[in-house]
Amino acid sequence: MTIHGTAVTRGDPASDLDSARRVLGNEAQALTVLGESLGAEFVRALDLIAGASGRVVVTGMGKSGHIARKIAATFSSTGTPSMFVHPAEASHGDLGMITPADAVLALSNSGETPELSDVVAYTRRFAIPLVAVTSGRGSTLADAADVALVLPPLPEACPMGLAPTTSTTMTLALGDALAVALLERNGFSAADFKVFHPGGQLGRRLLRVGDLMHGGAAVPLVPLHLRMTEVIPEMTGKSFGCAGVIDERGVLAGVITDGDLRRHMSRDLVDQTAAEVMTRAPRTIGPRLLAVEALQQMNARAITSLFVVDDEGRPIGILHVHDCLRTGLA
Repeated sequence: MTIHGTAVTRGDPASDLDSARRVLGNEAQALTVLGESLGAEFVRALDLIAGASGRVVVTGMGKSGHIARKIAATFSSTGTPSMFVHPAEASHGDLGMITPADAVLALSNSGETPELSDVVAYTRRFAIPLVAVTSGRGSTLADAADVALVLPPLPEACPMGLAPTTSTTMTLALGDALAVALLERNGFSAADFKVFHPGGQLGRRLLRVGDLMHGGAAVPLVPLHLRMTEVIPEMTGKSFGCAGVIDERGVLAGVITDGDLRRHMSRDLVDQTAAEVMTRAPRTIGPRLLAVEALQQMNARAITSLFVVDDEGRPIGILHVHDCLRTGLA
């Protein structure tokens, strides 16, 4: 078999799987060693980054540049403003993107990447905090940095020991560790996360009940004393299959569902009041609850609607299971 004129050799499946598992095993072990190696320098790096009033500028060349872009994106999405600056472009004007309010995170496996020299010199000239991530202890980059996070001296997963594999995995994971540690230090919440991820499945899963609930006149509510001749039309007209029953203070005292109607079915049903038919102490939710958690509650209890109440127990909305399903939460 040939592809674009090049002969393709089919390998032995067992050997291919062994190679893949060896690579993953080596890199998994490297991450364990990396985690055990972290100490005071990691905390100092966090302090420098957290102390910057501007952005975290992440830079690197080649494979390190690809990792740097992802780290910058992770920082930005978790509450630490960040951007990637290409070191070669920095030498031709993009140094102006870096300000004294920023902190620079420079990645270089060897610590001797020549394209980083102008960025490093710029940070030293203007006293801009510089954190290095490198395998080169005692390298030019490590010596110049305010803090050097030195990767453990482990071989690359590539059998020739040449292709950046283990080193880039450790660098990427170390970037994640910095971002998450900052996230937790700053008390970054799911609500904050949603602000930066409004689209896609992640944004949908971070929707809150208040974002989806029906409010105002759409909420089926009746007073305790109302007769069922008037309650039933309210339930039918609002199309939720239920009605909330409120007391004289406006607090939700109970709920009437289609199931309650069936359980009380008799000739005198229409003469009864809402208070006589309702189920007391109904399950309710607050508007700040994640919609996905509300959906889980409805599924667990085999119910289709939940009344949304304020801190005083007064109903301010209603959430139907279909509201959740339409957003793709299921």
